[in-house]
Amino acid sequence: MKNYSDKPDLSGMTLEEIEAFIAHLGKEKYRARQIMKWIHQSGVSSFDEMTDLSKVFRKEIEAMARTTSIPIEEIQESRDGTKKVLFRLEDNNFIESVLIREKNHWTQCVSTQAGCAMACSFCLTGRYGLKRNLTPAEIVGQITALRHNTPEGDNIKSIVMMGMGEPLANYENTLKAIKIITSDIGPGVSKRKITVSTCGITPMIRRLGNDASVNLAVSLNAPDDERRTALMPVNRKYPLRELIDACREYPMPRRRMITFEYILIDGINDSEDDARMLVSLLKGVHCKLNLIPFNEFPESDFKRPSDKKIRAFQNILVKNHYTTMVRPSKGNDILAACGQLSGRAHG
Repeated sequence: MKNYSDKPDLSGMTLEEIEAFIAHLGKEKYRARQIMKWIHQSGVSSFDEMTDLSKVFRKEIEAMARTTSIPIEEIQESRDGTKKVLFRLEDNNFIESVLIREKNHWTQCVSTQAGCAMACSFCLTGRYGLKRNLTPAEIVGQITALRHNTPEGDNIKSIVMMGMGEPLANYENTLKAIKIITSDIGPGVSKRKITVSTCGITPMIRRLGNDASVNLAVSLNAPDDERRTALMPVNRKYPLRELIDACREYPMPRRRMITFEYILIDGINDSEDDARMLVSLLKGVHCKLNLIPFNEFPESDFKRPSDKKIRAFQNILVKNHYTTMVRPSKGNDILAACGQLSGRAHG
C-alpha cells in the first residue's frame, strides 16, 4: 500500500494510543478525549474544526498527525430502500458499505478489505481478488461518514462486518476498529450490536472469542467437506469439524447465539437430506441459522432454489429445534445483497 503521509493517523487510534501520542507533546490526557470525540462523534475532517483546542495546539498537532475521512463517491438506492454506498480511498481503490432498513433502525454492513482473497465461488467480491487490507481508520471511517452525511445517520444502531473482505484475515485492524467503534467517546456502538462475519478462519475465531465480546456469524453453506471445499476454498485448510469445534467453544455472552449463514443454491446444497446432515453437524452448538437464497449476479452459473425447496429445508431445521430464518434479499436490484459487492464505480 502506498503511504500518503508518514504522519500518525489519529482516526485509527484508540483513546489510549491518542493519550500516549499527545503525552509526547506535553499535553494533558483529557485532550485525547476531546480529539477522539471531534473525529468520531462530530465527524470533523480537520484539526482547525476542533474549536475547544487552542489554536497553537491545533497547529502543533496538525504538523505531527493527521485524520482520515473517506469521501462518499456514490449512493444507490434499491426499490426496497436498501442503500449501497461507494467510497473512494486515498489510493483510488473503492470499497462499498450497505445500509439496511430494519424495523426501528438501520444496520450498516461495513467492509474490512478492498476486495477479498477467499475466492468463494458464489461471491462476486471474491472474483476481483484482494487489493489490500483496510486500516482501522478506513473501517471506522465508513461508519463516521454515513452517520454524518446521510439522513439515516442518527438511526444507524447495528454494525455487521459482512461487507467486502474477510474480517479475520485483517484481524489486528478489525479488532482495533471494534475497540474504537464501541468506545463511548467513539461511535459508541454497543458490543451487542456488532457482528463479525467470517468464512471460517478457525484460529482467528478462537482469538476473537478471547479478544472481543461481539456476535459471531459463520458462512457455512454446505453440510460436508467435499461440497464446502468446492464452494469455499478456505475449507481445505480449516475443515468443517475443526470449524464447528471452534464455534462450539466460542464464548458467546449469555442469551446470544452464533449465527450460521447458509446460502441455498439450487441443486447444490438445498435438498432435504442436506438439511438433515446440517442438523447432525451442528449438534451441541448454541446457534441460529440464516438461510439466504442465492442472490444471482451476472456471470454466475448458480441459481436460486424454488420457494418450495427453501421452505422444506427450513422446516426440517425448525422441527429439530433450530431457530431458522429465511433472510430476504435486500438490495438485489443494485447488487447490494449478500455476495454481490464489488467495489466498482457505476457511472
